[in-house]
Amino acid sequence: MLTAKFDQVLTWLFLGILLLKVFCLFDAAFRREDAYRAADKKKKSFWLILLGIAVVVDVLPTGGLGLMFTLAGLVAAIVYMVDVRPALKEVGGRRGGGRNNMGPYGPW
Repeated sequence: MLTAKFDQVLTWLFLGILLLKVFCLFDAAFRREDAYRAADKKKKSFWLILLGIAVVVDVLPTGGLGLMFTLAGLVAAIVYMVDVRPALKEVGGRRGGGRNNMGPYGPW
């Protein structure tokens, strides 16, 4: 009974990790190429390949090294979320231009 609950928790945890990686992949895909250069980050193609491999490794059945690759992909997704994505948002890296979050008295 306890192991079944633990397996269920692990399943939800790995699903959450996969969803984070997919979100990062789609977010990286919809950012402009020049925003990566303006933010002084790696190229867009680098992040797309890295995050794409991370998603594929999670989707495909892997052997004993699967957990290691899952954690490595998780680290890449976390680095994208906490370092690259905020820098891209700061330079207005969304396709179609960034939003101007300036109100009449400053940023909001």
